[in-house]
Amino acid sequence: MQNLAEENLVQVGKAQRWGWPMVTGRGQEKRRERRRLNSRFPVLVGDIGGTNARFALAGGAASPVQAIAPIRIDQFAAIEDAIDHVVVSSGVAAPNSMMLAIATPLVGDRFRLTNAPWIIDPAQLRKRFGLQEVVLMNDFAAQGLAALALGPDDLVRIGGDEVVDGHPKVVIGPGTGLGIAQIINVGGKWAVIPGEGGHIDLGPRSAREMAIWHFLKKEDGRMSAENALSGRGLENLYQAICRLEGDRVEAWDASDISHRGLKDSDVHAREAVELFLTLLARIAGDMALLSLAYGGIYVAGGIAAKMLPGIVKPAFRAEFEDKAPHSAIMKAIPLHVMTHPTAALEGLAACVREPERFSLEGATLRFDS
Repeated sequence: MQNLAEENLVQVGKAQRWGWPMVTGRGQEKRRERRRLNSRFPVLVGDIGGTNARFALAGGAASPVQAIAPIRIDQFAAIEDAIDHVVVSSGVAAPNSMMLAIATPLVGDRFRLTNAPWIIDPAQLRKRFGLQEVVLMNDFAAQGLAALALGPDDLVRIGGDEVVDGHPKVVIGPGTGLGIAQIINVGGKWAVIPGEGGHIDLGPRSAREMAIWHFLKKEDGRMSAENALSGRGLENLYQAICRLEGDRVEAWDASDISHRGLKDSDVHAREAVELFLTLLARIAGDMALLSLAYGGIYVAGGIAAKMLPGIVKPAFRAEFEDKAPHSAIMKAIPLHVMTHPTAALEGLAACVREPERFSLEGATLRFDS
């Protein structure tokens, strides 16, 4: 008879599409599966983005999670060197397995990050660190898990009614790119469905926006949401506004533009930030309609946290709700900003400590033997 782990595996190359197994009341099989799950600890969880890598160690299902200082990806030639550094420098126990959220599509058995030079090779990780298993998921799937793990102290509410238990949720977050994930309750378990929502088309509404659109950098003539709603997207908006006005383009990065725009110390930076927030609110509203997300829309990431002073203004919520003829639906949908500095790690830690809450078939790859 197949055990529960085997029943939940589908071979994909050398990897296995995998979801946390259904732990039911089948006595011996249930105990066997619980022993297997417990044997994975300590688990190193990691959120590997385009710029930064963050790690934490879950020592056991009931143990406190040990935080580890984040690192910049460009400081290390390879992920193996980075993990060596964080384990040694932080003094945590050597992991027995890893669960990593990575910023790239999960296709194949070696994975190059979309916006960074690291290659994630699970076989090499297992060999280098003597691991029982390596589990990979899309980086924004981890943000989806965070929407289920964070408490009210780590969320800022931006209008709408109360969250409706069991109803769909959506996480959206501008960062190095633009991530979007849906979170759906299926038979009492939460399934996180990441995608490539950052590459949907984005268009202007007003005459001013149409004028700006002409000067925006595009990909093969196509304007995607990520080309405006990301770090480089904010730079794109600012540069386009400067060119439209015939003014000098300052060599500012997204952090500079955001700071000056929110402080109202530069007129073009201010317009770029305002347009960024307008477009973010519209896309968030689109996702709310797509999923009828009465479980809430969650805006994630460092850019959103820095722009919180702009998001809490009434204009953001008004743009979010401006979806005629469905404004009444939009008014009911709750909107939150995640403020926890390592939200994705909180989601990953919840996943490894409470696997019975989640159904991640199709959202993860497991590499073991």
